[in-house]
Amino acid sequence: MSQVQSTKELQRVLGRKELFSIAIGQTIGSGIFALLGVGLAMTGRSANLSMIVAAVFVILISIPNIFVGGTIRMRGGFYTQLGLLVHETCSGFFVIVHILAWTALALYALSFADYTLALIPGLNRTLIAFGTLTFFYGVNMLGIQSAAKVQNLMALIMTVALTVFVCYGLPQVQPGYFQGPDFMTGGWRNLLSAGALYTWAIGGANVIVYLGAEAKNPTRDIPFVIILATLIIALFYALMATVAAGVLPIAEVAGQPLSVVAAKILPRPVYVFFIVGGAMFALTTTLNAALGWVTKPILQACVDGWLPSGLGVLTVKHKIPYVILTLLYLESLVPIFFEFNISTIGNMAVILNNVLFALVCFSAVRLTTRVPELWAQSRFHVSTGTLKFWSVLGGVATLGQTLLLFSVLKPYEMVGNGVVLVTAAGYAVMRKRSGKVHMEISYEEA
Repeated sequence: MSQVQSTKELQRVLGRKELFSIAIGQTIGSGIFALLGVGLAMTGRSANLSMIVAAVFVILISIPNIFVGGTIRMRGGFYTQLGLLVHETCSGFFVIVHILAWTALALYALSFADYTLALIPGLNRTLIAFGTLTFFYGVNMLGIQSAAKVQNLMALIMTVALTVFVCYGLPQVQPGYFQGPDFMTGGWRNLLSAGALYTWAIGGANVIVYLGAEAKNPTRDIPFVIILATLIIALFYALMATVAAGVLPIAEVAGQPLSVVAAKILPRPVYVFFIVGGAMFALTTTLNAALGWVTKPILQACVDGWLPSGLGVLTVKHKIPYVILTLLYLESLVPIFFEFNISTIGNMAVILNNVLFALVCFSAVRLTTRVPELWAQSRFHVSTGTLKFWSVLGGVATLGQTLLLFSVLKPYEMVGNGVVLVTAAGYAVMRKRSGKVHMEISYEEA
């Protein structure tokens, strides 16, 4: 093992194809296969409209990210952005929230177990989730290139399976879809709240910002991939939500996995292919992609002194932050073995990440003053007024959807989210005052 512990040491091996595959794989999974049933319970057949609402939210949020990501290479992703464009303490706050929010890795493993049980009833859900998480932890320990190769194959099969589901399902949607008691069952507030929840699904493409240190040409490829992947995902999700909500009564599918609808519309051999190649691969591509990028801001935080430097050591051959990856793996086992509710995990992850994304959006305004030379040369350069408009709009949209989600939480979920945010803020302030934080420059021209 190497004692080198810097994002400078990461290998720049990811081109546009690999980034696109990672973005698609990261995105398809939690929304349709883990959280769609939650949204159906909230808003009924208007879940497809909630997907459109989510797409609008995501586009508003993504525009400021594209301005920044298209201007500089950020080796710590949004962690780097907040430290550069706002204040160093924001980076400390970010990394603690990031660590706690990504207990959500367990969400994908637990959902994978649910779909496995749809094929083979009677198995142990906890052991399946444990085995799934452990396998992809091992894959990512072998290096990001190995993980990307696995990702490419699974993403291709998954795309075919989703297309099959839509093609079989749309002709079977019952007439009068937009009428009756099953449409907008929770009113406008729940329709918008479900849209806010679904941003966790449709908005997954922007995580490739965290791979700036390993991208060959991040300022060109990352903005392109974010836009294209988001549009493709939004189309798939809206069509799949229509099938999920329109074939059976809402009472039969609310809170349930897609396997319930798939069993109704697909012949048995096609159903098995959909469950394995669609649902199960969607969840594992998300899990695989997340394990690849979620360590990067934590690694940079170890370099900068927000966390103990010993956590950031890398393997010699593949430059994997193996201690960080192992600790995240162990953290994610807690919800699996204690059988946390999927809805609770999902809502916590969305709310905490949205708080961070709001800060990220607002921070884009400061490109003009913090890196004026690089901003002037950016292919995405716009007037200062235009930059401010999109940054503020993205931040306000993010805060708005966060408040929508917060309003439908259970009291203990509200308290849990509040405790995480207060703890992260307190830690960041105290660590900064301790004198142990010395942030290196983790951005550069690309």
